[in-house]
Amino acid sequence: MNIAKDKWKKTILEIINEAEDPVGSWYIVNEFTNRGVEVSSATVGRELNQLEVMGYVEKHGFKGRSITSLGRRVIEAANTSLELEQYKKSLDDLINSNVLENFLMVLEARLAIERQTARLAAERIEDDELKELEQCLRNQQSHSRDHQSIANDDICFHSSIAKGSKNKALYSLYMMLSSMGQQSQLFEELRHRVGNNYSNFHERIFHALQSRDPDEAERCMIDHISKLINDVKQYWDEYKKHHTSESGRLL
Repeated sequence: MNIAKDKWKKTILEIINEAEDPVGSWYIVNEFTNRGVEVSSATVGRELNQLEVMGYVEKHGFKGRSITSLGRRVIEAANTSLELEQYKKSLDDLINSNVLENFLMVLEARLAIERQTARLAAERIEDDELKELEQCLRNQQSHSRDHQSIANDDICFHSSIAKGSKNKALYSLYMMLSSMGQQSQLFEELRHRVGNNYSNFHERIFHALQSRDPDEAERCMIDHISKLINDVKQYWDEYKKHHTSESGRLL
């Protein structure tokens, strides 16, 4: 029996689990009342009897009932089931949204802006800013190896270049674009999928800036973001197909 969607059982088990001592039906009724839910003592009593038969709670004479180890595992399983259901809904919402168009729009705008910030940064970035940029790159490489999120590292890297361009207008435009649709689950999965490519492109951009070579810096940035655009287009159909089939098997 899946108690995740049961009207009473999951909450009753959680109330008993949170109590320090065995509890009776009136205690549970009062807890429901405190949560703004009205339920009769008779209803709680019937639910307790069913939970006891299932082995989720055990009776201690007139003291009431306490939860069993099996009951605790059932709560954990129910919470996991609810999380999976929410995950499925999120995937459905994502797949049915215009997220692909938004991604491409942002990346195309970034391409126009960042080819210029890279070029200017090669001419204007200061030594201490180069050191900060290198640290962003190393953090990203480390997190990528450990399969951790590199979203903040990516923004750190690109925003440092925009800042190093010494053009406040371009820097402001990048910062506005950096948070538009690129912290979502899809983009994070894309980062993991092409993690090594991210690192390689960033490394090339960094060395071009370090060499103070505007042409190479611009070329590397164009290659980087153009590759991202292609990856998004290629990965979208695969992502949508995979998760559409997976969502039907989650629960």
